[in-house]
Amino acid sequence: MHRRDFIKSAAVAGVSAAVPTTSFTRMVKSGNRSPIIGHGDFKYRVNQEWGILNASRYPVNNCHEMVMDSKKRLIMITDEPKNNIIIYDKGGKLLDTWGHQFPGGHGLTLHNENGTEFLYITDYILGEVYKTTLGGKVLLTIKHPKFIGQYADCDKFCPTETCIGPNGDIYIADGYGSQYILQYTAQGEFIRKFGGDGYLDDKKFKQAHGVTLDSRDPGNPVLMCTERMKNCFKRYTLDGKYLSSIYLPGAYISRAVFDGDMLYSGVCYSALHHHPVPALNSGFVTILNGNNQVVSNPGGTKPQYNNGELEIMIQETPIFKHCHDVCIDNDKNLYICQWNAGKTYPVQLERI
Repeated sequence: MHRRDFIKSAAVAGVSAAVPTTSFTRMVKSGNRSPIIGHGDFKYRVNQEWGILNASRYPVNNCHEMVMDSKKRLIMITDEPKNNIIIYDKGGKLLDTWGHQFPGGHGLTLHNENGTEFLYITDYILGEVYKTTLGGKVLLTIKHPKFIGQYADCDKFCPTETCIGPNGDIYIADGYGSQYILQYTAQGEFIRKFGGDGYLDDKKFKQAHGVTLDSRDPGNPVLMCTERMKNCFKRYTLDGKYLSSIYLPGAYISRAVFDGDMLYSGVCYSALHHHPVPALNSGFVTILNGNNQVVSNPGGTKPQYNNGELEIMIQETPIFKHCHDVCIDNDKNLYICQWNAGKTYPVQLERI
């Protein structure tokens, strides 16, 4: 199915993606608790026992995102305000928890600023973005853009993600709100917004879920923005000019995560039986190379190109449910955070 046909069909089907689901039990084929998934040089052994904690003391709701700091600690955000931040070592041992004030804790970005690491947290329920220390001290708050005259009072601002530009500028994806990418200085002063809500205009978004700095070309860094409902990553200049799209048919993707030349993303929904409908209780991980071609889909079908066009991709092995983020450690293992997955902890994929 060609991109424009898929987009038109998805415009009708997209509303089903918001339907909540029931609790989820991690599933693998034939009862194998450690299957091997993936394709080509990117295959992984599934470890579903990693990181499981005492749920009465350390509950999770949605495991939204995870980053690894310079001490190799894995820092995860959940929208469970009993412990918004859960910090693991690579073996899955609990190191620390903090945060009780983020009912919509969603996006988590790590940024090294002159040798000191900071976190940027988005809360789509409170409609704010916070810069914090690794211990949770809030240093900067960016509030609803209506307060600076950039949104009308009736406009929604439900931020889902941030990234930090080469000069420290803060980019915010309003993925559950008005579908803009907003740019601020490092001090939180508004610069511009771009994008907005629209299906057929390439410069606009339907669910601008993520924004990431793509610095794989050091001389020409760009923004990699997620357009989930159109199965696309969209490339923009740092001042908001649209460049191109990377179409991933069947993959309702989350943010782009870079490791070297590779791009990883959690697929929150996969297409339903090769039709452009986001299937509930689905998802996988997709991995692209430096040429933005899919080389592996752990949990999904093998990527196939026909005359240069990528064929539709769907979930193949029912291990995941709504993959929301991927974290890559220094051994190239993956940690998969899931949304609406029955309050389960992250899944580790051990690189083989």
